[in-house]
Amino acid sequence: MPKKTTTDATKILEEIAGHDPKRQQAFEEEVANREVAQRIYELRRHAGLSQAELARRVGTTRSVISRLEDADYDGHSLAMLNRIAAAVERRVDIRFLPRRRRLQPV
Repeated sequence: MPKKTTTDATKILEEIAGHDPKRQQAFEEEVANREVAQRIYELRRHAGLSQAELARRVGTTRSVISRLEDADYDGHSLAMLNRIAAAVERRVDIRFLPRRRRLQPV
């Protein structure tokens, strides 16, 4: 029987990372960046704000908000996340969770 293929990007990337600790770490960081960007986007949309409107409330520019909502951006800071949360009357909640996959020792 042929191997079943998947179109789930996360599963595909996990397979590519394999057992290489550096690749696994990079993968985890990319997943975290994507999740933060998605949460900022969802928070803004739920508040009914455009990027420009959120930028005004935060005291920054639309291009900064756009960059923060980009999954490829890796410069999210706690200070900026707190500013965004305050702008929509929310707070940041930080949790430390187990990794999706157990990394092999270096």
